[in-house]
Amino acid sequence: MPKREETVRVHGLETGYKGKNGDVAVTRGVDASLYSGELTCLLGPNGAGKSTLLKTLTAFIPPLKGKIYIESKEISDYNDSELSKVIGVVLTDKLSINNMTVEELVGMGRSPYTGFWGRITAGDKEVIDESISLVGIEELRGRNVRTLSDGERQKVMIAKALSQQTPIIFLDEPTAFLDYPSKVEIMRLLQRLSRERGKTVFLSTHDLELALQIADKVWLLDKARGLTIGTPEDLSLTGKMGEYFSREGVTFDISTGSFKISHEHVWTVRIEGSGPRANMLKKALARNGIFAGEDADGSLLITASDRCYVCGGIEYDSIEALLCGLACLGNNSPE
Repeated sequence: MPKREETVRVHGLETGYKGKNGDVAVTRGVDASLYSGELTCLLGPNGAGKSTLLKTLTAFIPPLKGKIYIESKEISDYNDSELSKVIGVVLTDKLSINNMTVEELVGMGRSPYTGFWGRITAGDKEVIDESISLVGIEELRGRNVRTLSDGERQKVMIAKALSQQTPIIFLDEPTAFLDYPSKVEIMRLLQRLSRERGKTVFLSTHDLELALQIADKVWLLDKARGLTIGTPEDLSLTGKMGEYFSREGVTFDISTGSFKISHEHVWTVRIEGSGPRANMLKKALARNGIFAGEDADGSLLITASDRCYVCGGIEYDSIEALLCGLACLGNNSPE
């Protein structure tokens, strides 16, 4: 693995906003760092202060206390032009852009370098072309921005940030409003950019499962526990992931590193069989309040084979048919 350099450091950071009766703190005492070549996800429940922290790190709002260092220089010592060459920001908010092509929007990322008149040089054009290629949106180059889908627009905004050629990219909910395949595509793209280009990529997200599978580091944030940082695996093993997100009806499975819905079980059956068909059967039964397992104590036996399901001497060719058969038992369940 390549050596990863510290690019962002915060010390004693307190975030919040100015209220009528003084400062209102949202997060306190944050000490943390971000590194080149890493994708870091900021996770936390609603109201934890993720947006406020992200806006503070991007200099959209000032910190109440503490220091933020960007490439060893305090953020307050940067002017706007200097900071725009170090930090790229991708927001969830949709831009009200009319009559602008994708290529023109990506080209706006060159504004820190093009001067007052915004004249694109041959060198700028090369950067724009490379950014479009890196994100894989060559076929969108001439499209009007207002015709794009949410996923396409998000890719364009990432290309725009890349054209700024900043070592650090902050993103606010980059996968919001996208379908699952598009979420995966965006997250894998960001992971690849951090790896191949040595970028520091830091994003807030509510997509816990994706973050746990893709992030190099996770920042867990809530008001009661503050900030905890680590790899997804370490945070899972120490129980921190469960502490921050487990609620009634939701548990964190440390063996798989994923969250599961807790179903109330009305009765129990015994399962014989293995493989995907047996696993899907257990999932369907759990959803219907029936605990199933090879060693379960239930008197009712269900056999899952490659061809069918057998229960009470009756063969069922699908899980749906089996569930209908079990429903006929009604209150006469084995329990």
